[in-house]
Amino acid sequence: MKVAIPVAEGKLAVHFGHVQEFALVHVNDGKIEKTESLTPPPHEPGVLPRWVESIGATLVIAGGMGHKAQQLFAEKNITVLTGAPSEAPEVLVRQYLENCLQTGVNLCDH
Repeated sequence: MKVAIPVAEGKLAVHFGHVQEFALVHVNDGKIEKTESLTPPPHEPGVLPRWVESIGATLVIAGGMGHKAQQLFAEKNITVLTGAPSEAPEVLVRQYLENCLQTGVNLCDH
């Protein structure tokens, strides 16, 4: 499994669509194997869901994400969790794997 997380300064970034970096966390047999830092393509409607699919991620953990982006991810069978706290990507994935990731309100209103 691969998990894509938008990051800024090493932690989850609140605004999904306008980040300069994504962490791609590789998970195998319930354990984190490695984390890559990737530069996404420039933000345009619909680009990030296609890009995330192309890098093989099946889960996105985000602070906030617009409704249209969530729809596009759903069409690609990529699970999206919004309202995640601003933590390091490995912390978020570990919490997800342990079924204790606390998510709240989607921090994006468009």
